[in-house]
Amino acid sequence: MKKTVLTFVLAAALGACQSTGMENEPAQAASSSAEWSAERLPGTELPNMNGVWQVMNPANYNIEAHPAQHAMQLRPGPYGPVPAASVVALGAVGAVPAGIGIVQNEGGKIPYTPEALEMRNENRVNWVDRDPEVKCYLPGVPRANYMWLPFQIFQSDKAFFIAYEFAGAVRNIYLDEETPNPDDVFPSWMGESYGEWDGDTFVVEVFGNNGETWLDRAGNQLSAEAHITERWTLTSPHTMRYEATITDPAHLTEPLEIAFNLYKKVGEDAQLQQFKCVEFVEEMMYGHLRRNPLPGPALERARAEAEERGDDPDSIVAADLPDQLSVEDLN
Repeated sequence: MKKTVLTFVLAAALGACQSTGMENEPAQAASSSAEWSAERLPGTELPNMNGVWQVMNPANYNIEAHPAQHAMQLRPGPYGPVPAASVVALGAVGAVPAGIGIVQNEGGKIPYTPEALEMRNENRVNWVDRDPEVKCYLPGVPRANYMWLPFQIFQSDKAFFIAYEFAGAVRNIYLDEETPNPDDVFPSWMGESYGEWDGDTFVVEVFGNNGETWLDRAGNQLSAEAHITERWTLTSPHTMRYEATITDPAHLTEPLEIAFNLYKKVGEDAQLQQFKCVEFVEEMMYGHLRRNPLPGPALERARAEAEERGDDPDSIVAADLPDQLSVEDLN
């Protein structure tokens, strides 16, 4: 009996402690947030955003909320969709992890026009052939900020520069310069960025998208009319809130709002590595142009193009090389 009563008392006490802790947690967090102030850039009143930053979300797969699925590109199967032939060999490595999404619009959905939604769906079923990331093209804004590789901010009182690990992409954000007419900005993958401070928030206007930029691997795409307003705000010594408003009259019925957290790397992780991936896709993009293409997709494409030209496809001779590396090659 005493043991039963003691057990009951301990359980009740533990429950009370847990309840009290949970009730006080929001107030403590709010108090901590109100008291916290960002470290200042030496010699200035500006928040110090220098460092290596990275997301911890799968938004690069799909900025909308999504469940886990077999692959980015699917085809009909006997009992439901299965990976497309071009990606089936990747197995679990090519699967898509679930994500809660970063879209802040009602319902977490991108406010597409009917035409843009149809184009997105076409992109999705042709992902491996269309996604600029597959070809190592520059990721564009805002996608560069939530890719699977980190980026580094270099900030001074007179400059703000971002170096991205993926493809060696960079952004020089112009300060103290008049924001140009968007029509006067030359289109490019990364566009042009113009920044100014709104209190402790760094606000960046981005113009000059080339119309080829994707938002993720799910086929969501911007037009050349896209205008992005970014807001970067430190929320703790090791976290930053990123928000962006995207207006794109050609693709969207209303502005698209996205937001997510960035995390600052510390210790030996606080450095960028090189991922200049152009050479990694040369075989995929140009292998068919070899005098003797390698067996596989390159040879098949070379012979198909020869047939289209009216040439004898059998005249294209494959390179006399093994299909895979030997154990000795790997040592």
